[in-house]
Amino acid sequence: MPRLSEVIAALENLWPAERAESWDAVGTVVGEPDQEVTRVLFAVDPVQEIVDEAVKLGADLLVTHHPLYLRGTTTVAASHFKGRVVHTLIKNDIALHVAHTNADSADPGVSDALAGALDLRVVRPLVPDPTDTSGRRGLGRVCEVDPPMTVRELAARAAERLPATAQGIRVAGDPEATVRTIAVSGGSGDSLFDQVRASGVDAFLTADLRHHPVSEFIAARAHSPLALLDAAHWATEWPWCELAAAQLDEISDRHGWDLRVHVSRTVTDPWTSHSPSPGAPN
Repeated sequence: MPRLSEVIAALENLWPAERAESWDAVGTVVGEPDQEVTRVLFAVDPVQEIVDEAVKLGADLLVTHHPLYLRGTTTVAASHFKGRVVHTLIKNDIALHVAHTNADSADPGVSDALAGALDLRVVRPLVPDPTDTSGRRGLGRVCEVDPPMTVRELAARAAERLPATAQGIRVAGDPEATVRTIAVSGGSGDSLFDQVRASGVDAFLTADLRHHPVSEFIAARAHSPLALLDAAHWATEWPWCELAAAQLDEISDRHGWDLRVHVSRTVTDPWTSHSPSPGAPN
């Protein structure tokens, strides 16, 4: 069985920490380098219910997309929910490793997994990584929709293919407009509006779209039919867990590690229900 340090080295090769954004907090949060790893669990959020799932599963390593301490801390006291996560992990000899924006920009990365879930053909990054001479790494992906679909049909596909959440898929724009090309970005994407406009796509699917940026984006688009599709943050990033698990499975097979790799299907999206307004448009 591999040591934790060996598995972490393989994960760092997939998602090097130096490719994370400067504000990010990635890497190993908890873990003894010499401990053996036999079972790994992938999830989006390092919250207590995911940690409890790792304990029940008998996992030695939990890999999450979101950081536990994005803004740092001065305490890991169990009286705080994040401290309780740390205590539970250490008491059960479970390591925690985070791949966040370094997984967003990876090749393949979070947006590749999102595109794959929707059967979109990736053409190029939306925001290329200038250090990548191959032109494959970067934030977001520009994709082709083959055959073309209406915005309504594409939203329905996203609602069907992505994990179910209370939010579902919101649309800004003409539901009957035809979509031949689309930009996708897992997680919060309204900071990428300028790049989306410049890409010339027909639609943009992402998460966490806010009222004012969307209103301004729509108002500034002139006569462009560009549509926005807003999914739940967790749902747009969960497909990466399956991609990442498959990548670690391949590494395990190559090294003869015989790891048991799992993907959590626990819904950690914070929204729990949705009541549509009477007479609201479909």
